[in-house]
Amino acid sequence: MSLRIYTRTGDSGQTGLFGGTRVDKDDLRVEAYGAVDELNAAIGLACAQWNDSEIVPLLQELQGLLLVLGGDLATPGTEATTRGRVQIERIKPQEVEYLERLIDHFEEQLPPLNTFILPGGSLAAAALHWARVVCRRAERRCVSLWHAVGEDKENGMNPTVLPFLNRLSDLLFVLARVANQREGHADIPWIRRER
Repeated sequence: MSLRIYTRTGDSGQTGLFGGTRVDKDDLRVEAYGAVDELNAAIGLACAQWNDSEIVPLLQELQGLLLVLGGDLATPGTEATTRGRVQIERIKPQEVEYLERLIDHFEEQLPPLNTFILPGGSLAAAALHWARVVCRRAERRCVSLWHAVGEDKENGMNPTVLPFLNRLSDLLFVLARVANQREGHADIPWIRRER
């Protein structure tokens, strides 16, 4: 017999964090990892818009990192820990450095920007721009959580979360430009028109 998808334990507007603590579903921590979940789905949408053999596996790898990040945020504290049989990972500074290397790698393939660009172009680029703004929202939710709990070892937030999301939004911007380039679309320059 398979497990049911519904448990009814959230019917009162609460959910459980890793470790068993019950919190309201609008708790700052739930808002933070919920926004990361939205980001993961937005990246999935971008994958569905594009069949690039280099970028889609990379995006799926990033989705895996976002699952780690969600577990990190759903587990109060700042250090790796075990909850039952589950080892809770934390996003590490090495992952931020990895994103920086990816940004540098893909930026080398692009012409320099001389103006702001509008989100859009190919379907893949538009989806990646959408993922980028969802990433910025997730970052804002994590900033709110950070202000509330800080870096307390027991109840705080991993300080690497914020630079990770900041770099990830930059990477998604660069990948949107790569998508336009590979799909034969020019970036759309912002032209301020006089009225």
